[in-house]
Amino acid sequence: MVINRTKSDRQWFYICSMLRFHKIVLVSIFSLGLIRLSAGNEFCGLNNMSFNAGEVITYKIFYNVIGLYVDAGTASFSISNEKLNAKPVYHVVGLGTSNPSYDWIFKVRDRYETYIDTATLKPYKFVRHVEEGGFRKDELVLFNHAENRAVSTKGTLPIADCMQDVLSSIYYARNINFSKYKVGEKIPFKMFLDDEVHSIYIRYMGKEVIKTRYGKFRAIKFKPMLISGTIFEGGELMSVWVSDDGNHVPLRIESPITVGSIKVDMMGYRNLRYPLQSMISFK
Repeated sequence: MVINRTKSDRQWFYICSMLRFHKIVLVSIFSLGLIRLSAGNEFCGLNNMSFNAGEVITYKIFYNVIGLYVDAGTASFSISNEKLNAKPVYHVVGLGTSNPSYDWIFKVRDRYETYIDTATLKPYKFVRHVEEGGFRKDELVLFNHAENRAVSTKGTLPIADCMQDVLSSIYYARNINFSKYKVGEKIPFKMFLDDEVHSIYIRYMGKEVIKTRYGKFRAIKFKPMLISGTIFEGGELMSVWVSDDGNHVPLRIESPITVGSIKVDMMGYRNLRYPLQSMISFK
């Protein structure tokens, strides 16, 4: 089979190959967090009221570098009930995949997993398997919250109370009661990522109606304070919209990156805990 590689294709993929794609697909969705503020430690002790086992949510990731959004890949998140060391847990799996049409230049197959205590919503185990072009990485983190430590591939590290991993944090954050906060107020928590504890925060931006590629929604908007890294600059440049109903499903994420910008839209769901009452119209 002959592949016609146009100039625009080569330009797009050259840029794409320079970016850490899993940071776009997954961290952009997971980055819901960081500093300690006057709001206190209200992020501790939340109960799950927003999701159930069986939930599956799918996303499309679009990349914009010359004013045109290109279908760059997909992401999906699923929840199942399991037991880990005889304890009931939510097993959450996040998958990030590049558009198969573009695999010839930069193939991405990323898998993130977390095992979350069903009562406390604290993670017990975090697994990351990354395949990005020629890059491979496997990571395993075991959390011991009673002793405030985490065991990773790099050894044993101290952690704080209410510690979340990069995947469990989004499900924990979905249970925030945003009605308790004023527009502009910060909601702090701590996240364990790349063998470091990061103090991060969400800034609540209020409510608005948003139109995505899936439909029109009543939404809650906030800005996570990003961890500076390969493609993201630190600060509050990312915007996240979640459904203004009991599910708090992430509907859209927008952020500038080192070159261009990204947009992530929710494109499908099933087995939500509640009806998606925030949806005003479909497409």
